[in-house]
Amino acid sequence: MVNLEFEYRNALNFVEKEEITKYQDEINKHFESLNSRTGKGNDFLGWMDLPDGTSEEMITDIETVAKKMQSKSELTVVVGIGGSYLGSRAIIDALSHHFSQLKGGNNPIVVYAGQNISEDYFTDLLEILDDKDYTLIVISKSGTTTEPAVAFRLLKAHIENKYGKQDARDRIVAITDKEHGALKELATQEGYKTFVVPDDVGGRYSVLTPVGLLPIAVAGFSIREFIEGAKNMKQHLSASKSIEQNQVAAYAAVRNALYNKGFTTEILVNYEPRLFYITEWWKQLYGESEGKENKGIFPAGVSFTSDLHSMGQYIQEGLRNIFETVLSVEKPNSELLVPNDEANLDKLNYIAGMPIHEVNHQAETGTTLAHIDGGVPNLKISIPKINEYNLGELVYFYELACAVSGYILDVNPFDQPGVEAYKKNMFALLGKPGFEKETEEIRKRLG
Repeated sequence: MVNLEFEYRNALNFVEKEEITKYQDEINKHFESLNSRTGKGNDFLGWMDLPDGTSEEMITDIETVAKKMQSKSELTVVVGIGGSYLGSRAIIDALSHHFSQLKGGNNPIVVYAGQNISEDYFTDLLEILDDKDYTLIVISKSGTTTEPAVAFRLLKAHIENKYGKQDARDRIVAITDKEHGALKELATQEGYKTFVVPDDVGGRYSVLTPVGLLPIAVAGFSIREFIEGAKNMKQHLSASKSIEQNQVAAYAAVRNALYNKGFTTEILVNYEPRLFYITEWWKQLYGESEGKENKGIFPAGVSFTSDLHSMGQYIQEGLRNIFETVLSVEKPNSELLVPNDEANLDKLNYIAGMPIHEVNHQAETGTTLAHIDGGVPNLKISIPKINEYNLGELVYFYELACAVSGYILDVNPFDQPGVEAYKKNMFALLGKPGFEKETEEIRKRLG
């Protein structure tokens, strides 16, 4: 058994049960394609084996390096973009104290660079690093992706200037290609500790590789529990492909049945602030995997109850092309009661003595009912509490569901050809050698 539960009864007012179960034969075929490595993008299915294929030697090596980095650091900077940082950030933020940067602790604070090209962001980061002991984790298969490459240039110069070349070398870990690429070449020349990004794992599916595991371990969380949760989910999902018993089959079928009824936007809803980056990771996973060939469900996200006072209006009464998936947490990791107030000016004594989580839970239930009444189908994914094990289950569930759902759409869920379009234009505008023709064409377009 797994802890994660999926239910879709609040979608059955909008799509018939038969419209969901009709996907069963197709889902069986797609599971077989994944397991036999015969479907689209089959050369990028290494993520499927990670939960039970990550060796004890690898786990121990990551834990050893993490402890070494912890001993040297107040801060660890993770340099990467997209899947090279979103997965680890999602897990670290979900597990961390909400105010960890103010609270401090024995483990370094993990911060991020290379996910944007903002000069002010870099300036502020370098200002902080001037006064903090820090280490670097740089993540890139090629070493030439513009955003992280610019960030690493700046940070490499800073860390070498601050500590000297020898000490800086011991503060940098590169996670990159096994044999090729600019970062691999540099790491070999400089003698950095390295971990490998597997050739058959794409960035957005990489959180269970060293790409995600090392930052999570540096932040002080159990990668063994995280992997174990993913392993349990994998074993559970292999037992049956039935929509009635397999959460991945059900989720993939329901969301595609809704898509075919005109519900083209899925909003992932959380009621816990620490799940914000889980939503961001999910948006990348599904957006980059399914948005192809003028097809795909648009992934969006909201944080309730905050966004009920803004986006809530649109969800309740806007265009009826949206459905919601609520990521629900059954129990918090702490308990805090609403206090009684003798004056009761805010008229809240009716909930005095009630746990805050119960108030939040009833807000979740009330919102779900209101949105269903407003014409918005609702799905629900539940986990008992936020911890490493349950997040491991959640990650593997979403990854496998994304693969199956992408195959239902008849796209390759493991490539991202559209991402290259902006890069070509940017290179041309910056005057990169070899892009002279594109530069001239863009100048004409811009007048």
